[in-house]
Amino acid sequence: MFFCALGTEAKSAPESCEEAVGATVLASPVTPWKGAPLRVILATEKALDGELTLVAPDGTVAARTRTRSGGPPYFWFAEVEKPASGTWKAKLARDGAIDAWCSTITHDIAVQSKKPAPLRASAKSVWPVRAAWTRANENLYSAWIEKLFDAPLEETLSWPALHEVLRNPERNALFNHLGLGEDEKGHVVKPDCADLPYFLRAYFSFKMGLPFGYAKCTRGGRGKPPSCTAWWNIQNEEPPPAPPPEEKTASGGDLFGLFGAAAAPPARPTPQSQRPAGLVPGFGYYLATTVANSVHSGSGRTRATDDSTDYYPVPLTQDALRPGTIYADPYGHILIIAKRVAQTSDAAGVLLAVDAQPDGTVARKRFWRGNFLFAEDPALGSPGFKRFRPVVRGKGGLRRLSNAEIAKHAEYGDFSLEQTKLGIEGFYDKMDDVISPEPLDPVRAMTEAITALDEQVRARVTSVENGRNYQNRGGAVVSMPDGASIFETSGAWEDFATPSRDLRLLIAIDVVRRFPDRVARRPGRYAMPKGTDAAGIKAELEATLAKELAARKFSYTRSDGSEWTLTVKDVVDRVEALEMAYNINDCVEFRWGAAEGGEEAKTCARQAPQAQRGKMTEYRAWFTERRRPPRG
Repeated sequence: MFFCALGTEAKSAPESCEEAVGATVLASPVTPWKGAPLRVILATEKALDGELTLVAPDGTVAARTRTRSGGPPYFWFAEVEKPASGTWKAKLARDGAIDAWCSTITHDIAVQSKKPAPLRASAKSVWPVRAAWTRANENLYSAWIEKLFDAPLEETLSWPALHEVLRNPERNALFNHLGLGEDEKGHVVKPDCADLPYFLRAYFSFKMGLPFGYAKCTRGGRGKPPSCTAWWNIQNEEPPPAPPPEEKTASGGDLFGLFGAAAAPPARPTPQSQRPAGLVPGFGYYLATTVANSVHSGSGRTRATDDSTDYYPVPLTQDALRPGTIYADPYGHILIIAKRVAQTSDAAGVLLAVDAQPDGTVARKRFWRGNFLFAEDPALGSPGFKRFRPVVRGKGGLRRLSNAEIAKHAEYGDFSLEQTKLGIEGFYDKMDDVISPEPLDPVRAMTEAITALDEQVRARVTSVENGRNYQNRGGAVVSMPDGASIFETSGAWEDFATPSRDLRLLIAIDVVRRFPDRVARRPGRYAMPKGTDAAGIKAELEATLAKELAARKFSYTRSDGSEWTLTVKDVVDRVEALEMAYNINDCVEFRWGAAEGGEEAKTCARQAPQAQRGKMTEYRAWFTERRRPPRG
């Protein structure tokens, strides 16, 4: 790959065209051969125009594309289903290059005639480390993320589980990258929102032979933010839990001594003894058992100044907010940037992200105030946009770079405390400026917000339907946690109840309803029509709002299997009912705010137990006031 190695403290003048434009090439599989498709990503730091071609050993062009994605990094993708053996060339011919020496970027790819020997597991590491985290590999990670979740802006993207995305070779540029059939079947990968960034980072690291680790963190509470107490990595694994105490007989002796043998204490298992043999089974176990049981939403909310964390905060710039960057909200939800769509003369810019829900659903959604919550409360930690801290080789093994090291590093340099100084309104104002630098047409901007609310409502349809399916499969009444634990628990309540999602939906409704006031507060941000004052545009926006909300329709499945159609306006009008609509034990009609005794609710077949209704009444103030309670 092109680019400097990690650890470089300063850059001299570029020695090649590739270095000048920050170019790097990924050829997949890890050892290309004629029996596997050849997939190529060419990524650059600069926004170049040009055509990527894959040239066969005989000189013919086997694939070509002018489609440039990303920004930044920018990348092209091309594929050859059945490559011939020999030396291939990936060529990016630049349009209008000023310097002749940098008009074409060329990279040789050796394709073997025979299937290469497979990579093997190592006793010293969950997977072999073959490379280092560099700016080049960070760019490839961003490009891989964007391609994995890419689709036209108007398309709704949602999958029941992450493995359905990873098993799709049209999306996953690293599909079967190791040549072990690792993506064809088998592993079920269903992360929740906190697991998702770790799963994606670990998957990419596994395929690329990069170092990986994770911190063990608290969730915070009693006025203190989350903090991390230990760090484990693929070469220094977290020890499994100790075995239970020896079983005792009724007389107090141990069972081993019944036949005169001395009691041998059970051996404490090691990570290696717990992990299945083989590179792929070992990775699957490590991901689903070790990582998934160790990370949580508190991992993303640590203090911005803390070095002992997995993430570090970045500035709010187009360059820093790249695919793979996470967003940790103050109440425990985590999203991952998947794509930035640049502003045009007739459309606002869009920042797209993906997240995972407790039921395993992975979906794409756009940045807006209703999805990306921000708050100022030291007890909640530091919310905002963050990137994975680079893991590097040190004298004593793998380690993470500190904030100071990242800030002065030639290939990173993006540690920033900017977000901690903006305040709530300042944060959202700055994000507006980053996503759409030019003034926005106010009606178009509000329509974008309504579209985001519409997407959020439709995502809730899936969540509620998953709960209905659970009930139809004979699911028992689900126990309701006490107090703030309704937002953070495990089991069926976490999977199918929606208190956190509904709180975000209520906030989103408020954002849309107050959008005309926001425009009146900050008229300079918008391209106000000539001859129209703030009062006039506010009246126009309110009329447009009412019309748009009434025009957007969706359907959900009632308890008897029949469809019922609502408008987004219905949802907005039912905001009070939605403050108590999150309980999985209620029928779907009540979960959509249907009035008891009305036509819509006639098919309702179950209600939450009275004791749970009492709890919901007690906790209703949290939803009415749009605030999540502090941890005890």
